[in-house]
Amino acid sequence: MTVDAAASVDIRSALVRLRRSTGLPVAFGGLVEGGRPRMRISELNGTATEALSRLAVTAGTGLGGKAVALARPCAVTDYSASQQISHEYDAAVAAEGLRSVLAVPVVVRRRVRGVLYGALRTAQPLGDRTLTAAVAAARDVEQALVVRDEVRGLQEAARPPAAPADRGAAWEQVREAHAALRALAPRIGDPALRTELLAACGLLTEGSPRNGVRLAPRELDVLACVAAGATNALTAERLGLRAETVKGYLRSAMRKLGTHTRGEAVVAARRAGLLP
Repeated sequence: MTVDAAASVDIRSALVRLRRSTGLPVAFGGLVEGGRPRMRISELNGTATEALSRLAVTAGTGLGGKAVALARPCAVTDYSASQQISHEYDAAVAAEGLRSVLAVPVVVRRRVRGVLYGALRTAQPLGDRTLTAAVAAARDVEQALVVRDEVRGLQEAARPPAAPADRGAAWEQVREAHAALRALAPRIGDPALRTELLAACGLLTEGSPRNGVRLAPRELDVLACVAAGATNALTAERLGLRAETVKGYLRSAMRKLGTHTRGEAVVAARRAGLLP
């Protein structure tokens, strides 16, 4: 599955959550096209026509374009009569029979990557609770995109560097990315996305541990942070654990690996194929 296809799946899932959490009968959205100041509506949920399908929305125009340009949620009570937006897309909106509409941008690292819309077929205010729920759906997409970006970066970093002199520095970046992704994985609510993330981490190790050594997931998380140079305190912060808990996992991992220091544990874990 390509990156754009995976992101479209994330948008589609978010639209289902948006409708369920807000009670809005119609939801749609899409991604900002790479290198172009516009987004294209690709996903529809609850619509009665295809009027909005594949509609290209330029940044700054209409409601969604305004959300893209401002990188913040926007809403109108009566789309066709609103003086807060331009009206390039009135025909498509009217064909679908939409009146009250909200648009929430999906923002990753200060860049708008997509827009989620929710709409009513009647002209009435969309309250704060509705907007808050729509923003929460957009945050889910943002988190998924961050993970996919990190996975892609991790895979690219894992490719052997062209110049041997750069190999050491590049591999250290791989190890730092590996630790960051393992720390992020437990916070991912979507089981499928979490599994995908951990599978990408596994690409950097040998898969099947050697010497029969097996570590619990949290023991491996702690060692990954230690391998990236993190102190116990920083490891605890990254993993959302107490420092004493980190020490406990570290002691357990050292015992399983037959080592006596943090550094020895990292070396042994790498030799066992558990860390990159």
